[in-house]
Parts: sequence; C-alpha cells; structure tokens
Amino acid sequence: MNRLLGLGIIVFSLWGSVRAQVIERARPAEWNDLINGGRFMDLFRPIAPLGALTTNTWGAENVIPRYVDNGIEDAEWSYWGGNALLGDDGQYHLMVCRWREDSVKGHNEWSNSIVVHAVSENSFGPYKVMETIGPGHNPEIFRLKDGRYVVYVIDGRYVAESLEGPWEYGKFEFDQRDRPIIEGLSNLSFAQREDGSYIMVCRGGGIWFSKDGLSPYNQVTEKSVYPPVEGHFEDPVIWRDNIQYHMIVNDWLGRIAYYLRSKDGVNWKIDAGEAYLPGITRYTDGTNEDWFKYERIKVLQDNLGRATQAHFAVIDVLKKDDKGSDNHSSKNITIPLTVGRKIKVLNEAKIKRSTKSIKLRVEAEEGFDPNSDIDINSLRFGASEEVNFGRGSKVKKIKIDGPDLLVTFSGEGNGITEGNFVGKLLGKTNNGKLLFGYARLPGVDYIEPILSALIPEITKDGMLKTEVSNFGQVISKPAKIKIERQENSIWREIASGTVPKLDPFEKFDIKLSTKAGLNLEQEQKIKVSIYSNDFDPVVLIGNMPIDK
Repeated sequence: MNRLLGLGIIVFSLWGSVRAQVIERARPAEWNDLINGGRFMDLFRPIAPLGALTTNTWGAENVIPRYVDNGIEDAEWSYWGGNALLGDDGQYHLMVCRWREDSVKGHNEWSNSIVVHAVSENSFGPYKVMETIGPGHNPEIFRLKDGRYVVYVIDGRYVAESLEGPWEYGKFEFDQRDRPIIEGLSNLSFAQREDGSYIMVCRGGGIWFSKDGLSPYNQVTEKSVYPPVEGHFEDPVIWRDNIQYHMIVNDWLGRIAYYLRSKDGVNWKIDAGEAYLPGITRYTDGTNEDWFKYERIKVLQDNLGRATQAHFAVIDVLKKDDKGSDNHSSKNITIPLTVGRKIKVLNEAKIKRSTKSIKLRVEAEEGFDPNSDIDINSLRFGASEEVNFGRGSKVKKIKIDGPDLLVTFSGEGNGITEGNFVGKLLGKTNNGKLLFGYARLPGVDYIEPILSALIPEITKDGMLKTEVSNFGQVISKPAKIKIERQENSIWREIASGTVPKLDPFEKFDIKLSTKAGLNLEQEQKIKVSIYSNDFDPVVLIGNMPIDK
C-alpha cells in the first residue's frame, strides 16, 4: 500500500469544471493486479428484484427502467442520505432527509431539507414515511448504550427514548483540544466502542471521542486520517464490528471512494482499490441502474457489527441539472454486501513472516457450512497486502471439527508484519462466489489506552503545565512526557516528567520544571511527546500561547 501513498492519485483528464463535479483520476498500476475480493467494491452483490420493474417514473435514460421499491423515492420529494437500523419491533427504520422536488432551487433546496422517519419490513425497502423528525441534512441514526436513539444532522442532533419519539433537538459539544478542526464539523459519522463510548470522524478526517455519545466530543488527531492523495473528500462513514474499525470516504469530485481499517480508530490502514464507483446497482435479473453519482454511503450492521448492506444517496444527473418540477431527482437506494465469515486464528504465538504454519477455525453459521461450501484450493490467508493480490499462505490440510472447519495454512508468504493487526482470508465458495473474512492476530492488543496532551501553558511560578487525557477504554500505565521547543529548526528538550496511570476519559494536569528560560512575550513552537514501551510516541506540535 506504500506504493499507493507514494504515487498519489493524479488527474489525467477533466470533464467540465469543478462545478460540473466530474473529474477522472488515474489509479496506481498495481490496482490492476487486485483479485476478486481485493477491493471493498467487490463486496457489492446483485440485488434481488423488488416489486415491479417500471418505466413510468422520473429519471434519465440511464436509470430507466428500474425497481422503484428499492430504498425510498416518489415524485413529490427528492431524498438524500440516511441510514437504517433494525428496531426492537423487527422492522427496519430509515432516517433520511428530503425536500420538495418542485422547489425553485431544484437540488440546491437541500439546505432546507427535512429529516423523516421511514419504516419497512424488508431491509431493502420499500420504505414508507411514518413521521417528520425536523429540519436537518445528512442524518445518521445510532443507539446509545442506555437505549436512547440519536439522529445526527449537520449542526445538531435529535434524541428520543424510542424510535417513535418524541424527538428533542439539541447540539453536540466539541473540544478541539489545541488541534485544528479539519474542514469544519459537518458530515459527521459515529461508531460505538465496546464500553459504550463513541468515536466520531468529521468531514475532513479528524478523529474525536465521547464518553457516552452525547457528552462532549474530544479531538485526538491533528491531521486527517484519509489517504494522502489528491481528492476532494467528504461523506465519511465509520463502523465497528467484532474484529476492527472500518471507514469509507468519498472523493466527490473524482467520484471514487477509499476504504480504510483500524484496530483502535486512531491509526488507520488504507487498502488498495476502490471502495465504490458508479455502476454498482445491478440486479439478479440483469437490470442495471446507472446512477450518475453515489454519495452519503451508510451501512446496515448485523449483531456482530458486520456490514450487510449499503445505503446510498443517488442522483440521475449532475446536481446542477436537477431543476424543480423536472424529470430528474434523487433517492435513497440499498445494495446487499457479501458478509465476512467468522474466522479465528488458533496460534498462540505471535505470527510473523517466519511462522511455519497458521491454524484457522472457520465457523459455521446460518446459511453457511464451511465443511461443504468452500473451494479449499482457492483459499489464501495472510496480510491484506498479499491476499488481495492473489498471494498469501496456501492450505496445507483441513480437519472437520463438528460444524466448523479447521484449516492449517503453511506460513510461507503470509506477509504479516508489525503493521498488520488482522489477517485476511480470501477465496471462493464451491459455486464460485466470493468468500472472505478477517481474524484478529495473537500478540496484538486491540483495546489500549489512548493518551493525548494539550499544548502547555506557563504558570505564574515559571512552571510548564499541560493537560493529559486518556481516551482509551482501559486504564493506562505510567508513561513519560517530554516537551521540546523549536530553536533554529532544531528541537531542544525543555521539560520532562511522568504521566500517572489514568482511567478512561480521566484528565490530569501535570506541572513540570523547565530546563531553559522561556520568552514570555513571544509565541514559541512546542512539541509534546508521550511515550512508553507499550505504544508508539504520541506527538502534538503547536504554538504555546503568549503570557498576556
């Protein structure tokens, strides 16, 4: 993947202007070698027909005929964004925004959109609007540990005890913690962690944490976690399953999205290949709907957190060409995803490139019998950088273990290094369909402290004071802190000390004696480093405020 980051994504042709929202981006040559299952985009499955195929509806020729029962649409409203979840009543509840199709502004009426609550007995639709939540755009619904529901909208949120409401509007609180807010606080996406706390990613790729999902969100990153490539990024979606965190972010100008994974939500690994592109709406009967643009991806998750289907906002033409009372509009659609299989590494020792064999349990579950459904010779296991390109470890032997299957791979070619926190299984079923799964690796800590400091201040007695917080889910061990000042492009240590152990979301003010005189009347560039044998150094660089 380092080759991708080094290459970047270059522009090789331009269609229209930025206003036209169409630009094609070249892909790294190595992407041509990805096999089926190497891209997230390969997970999109053909859709079973929903209702009747019709031509008697709005839309450009590229989306006619189509199945209008997929997701939600009608002639009166333009729909955009939104995600669904399975309610306690066994029905699927979609929070989606809409505006009148006959608005004078056409698609640009989105800024006056209203969030509505729609329901379906089928996760794919059709969804029927049951109630109006209130004004807002880009909604995302999630459920708190205490059972309440939250519907995020740009610049606010609605909270209710149940999906039937009543919904109370309020505002989130954000603490940027001496870090720049990257591209503003819009297009937010949320995921619950194991202890009920929440991680949030903002439009620009900054990572934030909240103790319960409603309490203030605290920023821990100072740079974007997105791929360092050419792109106009927005619409991130983040989710967590029982193995790892996942993220997809869209380059709206290039109409290409990227897929990332993380063990802690702070440090992200970028996978090669497109996460999605126009052209993924295919039905099992051969019908294709060629929507011009796909945005606002959200995922529906099962009880293990695995993504089972994607929701998209789609439009049939350029946004600027969608006028009021015309034949163009937008809707929410759903597309099923291939679900990763339940697999577990049985090795006890840490897996390295030199590991001789890797033993894996492939678990049976409803609709999947690993003892009869797998093309054994197609299986590969190892680092995603290997198996996504058809490489990785090969099968040595198999053994039936009740309903499950034990698969032993030769360790040769696994490609697993310190940068890999999961292994990937990739192959085919006996009927040629995609089969994949991720497994945690032995010797890797998945829930760790997340220590984070502020830029220090000078106290009246000449000490340096800074605040250190633990945004992890476990108690931290004592760690070292070092403060440096930049002098003629060289960093010189001016103070150091020890951070005591901290409970999750605990804050601690540490005061340190300085080793050098500080100019109290001139802004100074400071670097704060927290380090220990248990994690990589956590660094914050910023300007120390002038004493006024």
